[in-house]
Amino acid sequence: MSKVGQPAPVFSLFDSEKNKVNLADQKGKNVVLLFFPQAFTGVCTTELCTVRDSISQYNNTNAQVYGISVDSVFTLAKFKEEQQLNFPLLSDFNKEASASYDSLIQDFVFDMKGVSKRAAFVIDKEGIIQYAEILEKVTDLPDFNAIQETLARLN
Repeated sequence: MSKVGQPAPVFSLFDSEKNKVNLADQKGKNVVLLFFPQAFTGVCTTELCTVRDSISQYNNTNAQVYGISVDSVFTLAKFKEEQQLNFPLLSDFNKEASASYDSLIQDFVFDMKGVSKRAAFVIDKEGIIQYAEILEKVTDLPDFNAIQETLARLN
């Protein structure tokens, strides 16, 4: 379960550069997970570009940001390049991480099944979830101020 105060579900996913990223290896730093439905869509682009433009705020709180979607590593690589994103994008192609964070939409547009919900999690240096926001409307954005406030408290 992905609830505040609980250990964060661990995962191992490939990033857009084809490197395997293990959440367990991130102990000792704060982690921000941003699940998003699909690359190249309007709200997802807005969300990730907002983070790109304020990455120094995350860096100043010793936070590693990861964007996660069920898109392939190849799609995420192109999206990251086109949007000049300055943080890793992880492919949850098999939908396991999204499911373990209760962030999987069963039925999406165009009859797509199993797309990540828009969700944000802050995980502390010990691997405990300190902030969790799972949005039911894919057109809503995470509360970036609440994420920053959580990160500030952790330092």
